[in-house]
Amino acid sequence: MPRWEQGSADRLTRAALELFEEQGFDSTSVVEIADRARVTTRTFFRYFPDKAEVLFAESERIRAALVQGALDAPDVSEPLHVVTAVLAEFDWSGPGMEMQRQRNAVIAANPGLLERDLIKQHHIAMGFIEALQRRGVEATAARLAARVGTQVFSVAYAQWVESDGGADLATLNDAAMAVLEGLVPTRRAGTS
Repeated sequence: MPRWEQGSADRLTRAALELFEEQGFDSTSVVEIADRARVTTRTFFRYFPDKAEVLFAESERIRAALVQGALDAPDVSEPLHVVTAVLAEFDWSGPGMEMQRQRNAVIAANPGLLERDLIKQHHIAMGFIEALQRRGVEATAARLAARVGTQVFSVAYAQWVESDGGADLATLNDAAMAVLEGLVPTRRAGTS
């Protein structure tokens, strides 16, 4: 096996996703992933601290880009719309739709991975809260916008992945926001 080859991280990711899909996350070893990717296990550990991190390797980069999007938003007077727009405008198809679908299926089938995914989502929401507050949004409004916005977007994102990227993510996001707005009607003045 070559000691160090260009593209090893991509091959490791693809190999891991294939094996997770074929035999399940828990039944797949790092050795099997490295063998399928045609690298050593040592090379695997240069890129990933554990096999679960293959699924979450880009999390910090994504979080940083999303937070920067909120910081750069031209207007934060509607913070919920800022959060959902930043999420919908991000390029989620970077690794390809098939890899996104595989990744989501593996995570959904494993409670430990689902928990890890929720923790990563929590970190994104916390980043949004901090960014919105830095932009002058009141603390409670920032918390609600970040928490609700990430949940609204997760509905649109799931629909997008199910469509294999055939649907427009921004349109799905707008539709999810419309459903939310219908669930929370505004009260008319003078009524309780």
